[in-house]
Amino acid sequence: MPEPSRRYCLISPTRDEAEFARRTLESVCTQSVPPARWVIVDDGSTDDTPAILAEYAEKYDFIQIVTRENRGVRKVGPGVIDAFYAGYDTINPDEFDYVCKIDLDLDLPQRYFEILMQGMELDARLGTCSGKAYFPGPSNTDKTFDGELISEACGDEMSVGMIKFYRTDCFKDVGGFVRQVMWDGIDCHRCRMNGWVACSWDDPELRFLHLRPMGSSHKGIFTGRMRHGFGQWFMGTGLAYMTASAVFRMSRPPVIVGGLAMWWGYVKAMLTRQPRYDDLEFRKYLRAYQWACLLKGKHAATADIDEANRQRFNDGPPAPEQPSELQSPPAERDGPLPLGADHG
Repeated sequence: MPEPSRRYCLISPTRDEAEFARRTLESVCTQSVPPARWVIVDDGSTDDTPAILAEYAEKYDFIQIVTRENRGVRKVGPGVIDAFYAGYDTINPDEFDYVCKIDLDLDLPQRYFEILMQGMELDARLGTCSGKAYFPGPSNTDKTFDGELISEACGDEMSVGMIKFYRTDCFKDVGGFVRQVMWDGIDCHRCRMNGWVACSWDDPELRFLHLRPMGSSHKGIFTGRMRHGFGQWFMGTGLAYMTASAVFRMSRPPVIVGGLAMWWGYVKAMLTRQPRYDDLEFRKYLRAYQWACLLKGKHAATADIDEANRQRFNDGPPAPEQPSELQSPPAERDGPLPLGADHG
């Protein structure tokens, strides 16, 4: 049989990432299967980011730099997606089998993209996937894979927002990313609505370092967690599900206050009658899914939907829970989960 095509395009919206950019650039440029193209959108950086990007673009011909005017401030949520599309609009997506939005504050294991593509080749309904994010613990001052790592506890039913790897056909089918808060939750639920599967794997060879923890990139972690709660309100999440999610998050750093901030961000938006995502069909689907998660557990509820989608499209068995087990040698960092890690 002919080898499957593995042409993938990365798109990185970035601003003022001089502190971490080299870590990401090095870990991507040395991948076992390198990208066919990497479009990096400099969204008005004022630090050394432009010089670092120019250095790597000179060394690697698959890197393309898109420069946007400085808007005076880092913009999260919709602003990030605006920058993403400034890069996406420069490519012809039909030239690539996969497309991936990736942030410039990550450190990836060497076979990361190879293993993701292996998993997607085994499951025709798998539309988007990722590994799991870990951030360096307090004792891991050098921010290395060998030090203390703490899981960001991302659910198995989502691909993570900082590195969303998509089958191009699926990305086009779901309409891409909405330019709204909670874009990185809406897309995965939309995948399931449209008959696709979304997931993330805690495979030892897919655990990557998130050098800036979730919700800490703009005005501090507390504000970031409140912003997440507001995003859940906007997306259409119900109060019962949000409360359960916030209670779970109280066990993750920052302990207690992170979960409380998420819950208060949601409740504040509810009390002030903030607008919600204007797709009523989507919100109805989301509420039904969340109630199923509360009643049966998230794993069982998601598995039921995924199996129904596979039967609907008659695409055969699902991919394995750990894709590298089939065709890969043992992971270099194989063994028990690092301190503080869990399976989301």
